[in-house]
Amino acid sequence: MVSLGRVVKLSAGVLRCSLPYYTGARNSTRPIQLLSKIQSKQLQWGHQSVLFCSTTAPSNDTSIRYKFGRPVLTIPLPSRKEDCLFFLRPMLMSVGDLIQDIQREDAGVSSATVFTADGQRVSCTTSLDTLLDKDFRLVINDVTYNVHSPRPEKVSSEHVMEADDMKTVIHMMHMAMNLPGHHLLKEKELLEKIDQLKQELSPLETVKATLAHRADSSTTRALWVGMALLSVQGGALGWLTWWVYSWDVMEPVTYFITYGTSIGVFAYFVLTKQDYVYPDAKDRQFLHYFYKGAKRQRFDVQRYNQLRGELTQVQEDLRRLKKPIQQQLPLEQILPKE
Repeated sequence: MVSLGRVVKLSAGVLRCSLPYYTGARNSTRPIQLLSKIQSKQLQWGHQSVLFCSTTAPSNDTSIRYKFGRPVLTIPLPSRKEDCLFFLRPMLMSVGDLIQDIQREDAGVSSATVFTADGQRVSCTTSLDTLLDKDFRLVINDVTYNVHSPRPEKVSSEHVMEADDMKTVIHMMHMAMNLPGHHLLKEKELLEKIDQLKQELSPLETVKATLAHRADSSTTRALWVGMALLSVQGGALGWLTWWVYSWDVMEPVTYFITYGTSIGVFAYFVLTKQDYVYPDAKDRQFLHYFYKGAKRQRFDVQRYNQLRGELTQVQEDLRRLKKPIQQQLPLEQILPKE
């Protein structure tokens, strides 16, 4: 009977405490959220106390804030039941790195996934710099944390110019400290390359000079032979015209000789795609004798041309390296004007 009396008294006390809330809810047009936040109130009734509390789960919202110039993410770990700070490096870290750091810090984290605010999963290879542009959700062991990213601040043009100026100064300091040593090392490499190429070209230059001399002699000899043949032809036509036959007989002969010469010149253009000009014809004949002699002497013309091209390029690089004022100029501004 004593226990039943205490239960009746406890129920009556609860009803009395809740009656003002009930009356206020009926008279007010605005809803009263009794369970919106944790509230506790103890009511004394006899020797008993009544405790009112909310069953609503605490909020899982968190945000990223800057500390010591770096973004910091605060997350409660499931095993320790305490908040842990993770210092982020947006330019160097990815989403996968953040997940690995969380799992390494708390062994009780079995799964961790990042989603966007609209529910799309974020790849582990996504950089944190891209992720921090907008709010996102972090799911750890089926517990979702709404992470609010820091709002980017607008950088004034003055700060941008200061950063550009600082980069320029750092670049100039780096060049002033490291460029002379690099120049000396590069010059040494180029000089060694030139010596090596000259040693390889030395025997080839001797053979090439011999072949060029022979080809030039053969070309000159061919020119003198052609002149001699033309002289003999003119003398023969004059002797036949005045001493053997008359002009009436020799006129058709000279006509056909001239016509045959025109056919020969046109055939030269068809075969070579060049006009019959005496300097060009001489150079062509020189190359003909030169390659003919190179084939006979087994002289590798392609290898010689390759070595000469490399030597020319290395010498040009060395010339530009020895002129610091022209190092930053394009190639067309450095080459001498013709």
